[in-house]
Order: sequence, then C-alpha cells, then structure tokens
Amino acid sequence: MPGSAGPVAAPAGPRSGRLIHNEATTEIPVHLLFRDDPAPAPVPLRPAVVTRRQGPGEAPGAERPRTRRPVNARPRPVPSVDPELTERPARVLPGTAGVAAGLCGVAGCAATSWWAGLVPPLAAEALALPAHAGAGLGPAQWAAYAAAGALGMFGFGGLARGRTGRAWVLGLFGRYRGTVRRTGLMWVNPLLLRRRVDVRLRHWRSEPMPAADGNGVALRAVTLVVWRVRDTVKATLGVEDHETYLRECVEAALARVPVEPLGTVRSSADVAGDTLTRLVAADAAPVGLEVFSVRPVRVEYAPEVAAVMHRRRIAALDAAQRASVLTSVVDSVEDTVTRLTMRGLVELDDYERKVLVKDLTVAFCAGRGDAGA
Repeated sequence: MPGSAGPVAAPAGPRSGRLIHNEATTEIPVHLLFRDDPAPAPVPLRPAVVTRRQGPGEAPGAERPRTRRPVNARPRPVPSVDPELTERPARVLPGTAGVAAGLCGVAGCAATSWWAGLVPPLAAEALALPAHAGAGLGPAQWAAYAAAGALGMFGFGGLARGRTGRAWVLGLFGRYRGTVRRTGLMWVNPLLLRRRVDVRLRHWRSEPMPAADGNGVALRAVTLVVWRVRDTVKATLGVEDHETYLRECVEAALARVPVEPLGTVRSSADVAGDTLTRLVAADAAPVGLEVFSVRPVRVEYAPEVAAVMHRRRIAALDAAQRASVLTSVVDSVEDTVTRLTMRGLVELDDYERKVLVKDLTVAFCAGRGDAGA
C-alpha cells in the first residue's frame, strides 16, 4: 500500500543455524522443514544418533544396566580319600608254621617242667622219661617257661581260617598293614588288629526313600542295589561305615533324579534306573565300592498326596476310555451311513442324513454303555 512502510529487508549475512532437538534424533535442521527459503544457510551437521527414551522415574544420567554373560556352572567336587589307602596283600605264613610253633612251645613248657622236677612220677613213667631229681624253680626255669609260653601263644594265637568271599584288613597301632584274601588255614601275627570285610556280590533292598516325579509330586521309592566291595582298605578305613555311605548315596541320587510310578512309562523307568546307577557308582567309587545296578522296584505316591493322585489317575483313565469309545462310535456311524448310501439302499437328503446320524450315534453310545456296565 502507498504510504505504508514496506517490508523490512532482512539483514544480509549468514543465517544462524536454528535446530530442533528431539529425543529420537540428535539434531534436525529447520531449513529442511521449509523448502521456500531462497538461500538456506549451510549448517554443519553431526551424525544422527538414536538414543533410548528415558522411562518414568529414571534419573537423567542413569546408564542402562548391562546384562552379564552366563557363567558356566562349576563342576561338582568329586569325593576323595587318602591316596595312601591302597589295598596291598599282607604278609602271612601257612598254618603249618603256626601249628609247629605252638607245638614247640608246648614241648618247651613240658621240658622245663621236667627240668624243674615238677613232672609227676606217674606221668614220667608213662612217658618213659629219665629219672631226674629236679633243680627247682629258679630264674632260669622261669625264663624258659616264659619263652616257651610266648612261643606257644604266638603259634596257636595267630592261626586263622580264611573263607571264600571274605577278607581281613590288618592294622597295627592305627597303621594299615595289608589285606588278606587267602583261603584255608594260615598264620597271622596275633598283634595285628583284624577287620573282616565281605567282598562277595551283594544285593541291598532299601527302605522307602523320598523321591519326586518330573512334576515335583512327592513319591516313595524302594530301590534294589547290586554292589560289592572292590577296595577293602578304602571301604574300611576311608569311611566310618561303607554300607551307611552307600545308602546315603542312593538317597542323594533319588533327590536329583525324577522317577515315575511303575506301570506308567517303561522307558522312563529304564532311563531313571540308568541315571541312578551312574550317579551312585560315581559317588561310591572313591571309597572302594563297585555299584552295578540301582533299580527302583516299587514307586508309590507319598501318603499326603496318594488319595489325590489316585483320583487323578482314575479321571485320566476315564477320559481316555471315553475318547476311545467316542472314536469307535464315530467310525461305526460313518461306516454305516457310507454303506447305505453307496449301495443305493436309501436316498437321503441333508436333513434325513443328519437325523440318521443322530439316531445311529445315540443307539451306538447306548449299546457301548450297556456293554461297559
């Protein structure tokens, strides 16, 4: 308009870089939004970086928590015993040596009595001993009595009889001196402490132990363990009682391995038995026990859940029976309708077909119910 002031011209010179800051993009130039500007000013741009939107209540400078790498589980420590406890054969003598030593001791005592003049005249005449006045009981006679008595006691006291399937672990003042696996009559140092160990193949039937199935339902399992003592010194000196140790190993394995009630899935019972055998054998090997088999022979629900699980199994069997009966009825109805229509005995429209299917289904279900009752 005339007389009015014209538009004020913008001052010449470079335009200021106007920027819009966003949460998702670091910087967006304004001139990119409005394309009608004659000469947009160049604005130096930095690489766009997409940042994370802060959540409610999160500190502005808080860093995102870093996820840790999965740490490999440490292997379970393997039990071990004293490495010096290794079975080795003990030094024994044949039984004839002990008998000979005992007889020599008895003969020495008799000779000392004759020397001291303590043999009765009747016994001397019966044994045809030469007449001897006797020197009496002096220090020499007492020493001879002691030596002959000690020899007789060591000879007869060390006699032992070894049996098949039995072994003796020998020790002297708390130190292991060897293991005797020989059979027959033998002579063992009577000063040695003898521990008898049964090394035969043995079966052990456990009492009901706590267990659980795959869903964590409490069970009571009775296992049959086939085992034997392989290293007598480790089984005797490595633990206080190797039979108690074996029982605790079986109980610990049952706590780790899920078992199923017998009669449900046979393959799962075999897998559980193999797993139990492997675990118990690994735990019992360091103490000289060799485990061949650990098998659950009776598995039942715990008393606190037995009634509930019994009703649940009955309901599952009933549902399976109903599904089987329904499948059989549907197959029978389908076969009957197909035969009637394919052979041209009847001509049915859709309504008549539905009515026939309904009547046949009711008749077959009623017949199955009466047969089951």
